[in-house]
Amino acid sequence: MTPKTTTLFDLKAVSVRFGQVEALKNADLQILQGQRVALIGSNGSGKSTLLRVLNGLMSSKNSQKSRQKTGFVEGIIQTDANLRQAMLFQRPHMLRMSVQANVAMGLWLAGTGWAESKARALEALARVGLQTEATRSAKTLSQGQQQRVALARAWVCLSDAAQQNVLLLDEPTASMDPHAKREVEALMHDFAAQSMTLVFSSHNLGQVKRLATHVAYLEHGKLLAHLPVEDFFDSEKLCAVSPEADAFLKGEIV
Repeated sequence: MTPKTTTLFDLKAVSVRFGQVEALKNADLQILQGQRVALIGSNGSGKSTLLRVLNGLMSSKNSQKSRQKTGFVEGIIQTDANLRQAMLFQRPHMLRMSVQANVAMGLWLAGTGWAESKARALEALARVGLQTEATRSAKTLSQGQQQRVALARAWVCLSDAAQQNVLLLDEPTASMDPHAKREVEALMHDFAAQSMTLVFSSHNLGQVKRLATHVAYLEHGKLLAHLPVEDFFDSEKLCAVSPEADAFLKGEIV
């Protein structure tokens, strides 16, 4: 008997508005444990907004005055009770302290002792190949190195196998050189191999093919397709679900 797969996110008719601008429109989406979901679409299609919704960074309780800046969510968002998640932004924020302290800070703020936090941070840095940079100021690292520090910071907070762990990434390799992209992709693949669920936005279709198990296509805030990766890149199957997504893959939508 096949074991039931846990649903980590279940979105029904979710919309997000910034003042009069509707950034996400009536989106339905289910993400299951262990999936690697790539969000694709043109700039402004709603990918980053959807990631922020999944991460709980947008609320239906915002005041009318703050909605224009912070967004207002409508619809139903259900998450698994054991869910634990971290989000990496396109340009991760580095604190003005050492690389090791940047990784340890999250654990310390969560209640772990500073000595243990530093020890676990060093282990996480070893996983991403930056152990030798532990004492260096994080602000002096290259963009690719900073993204690897951010991955270490996320991993050290999500390393408890008893939790349903999700890593959300917004364009994790944007503007990186090919070598740095390969390093970050390898780490994402390594994390996924440890039963971590990934949801990431990307403009790199080759990256999507290499890393994703499922692909969601957004256009003008609408979620028009959500398919297994092999079906998404099958033009006949994709066109039957969303001619717009098929046109995007063919370069016919700018």
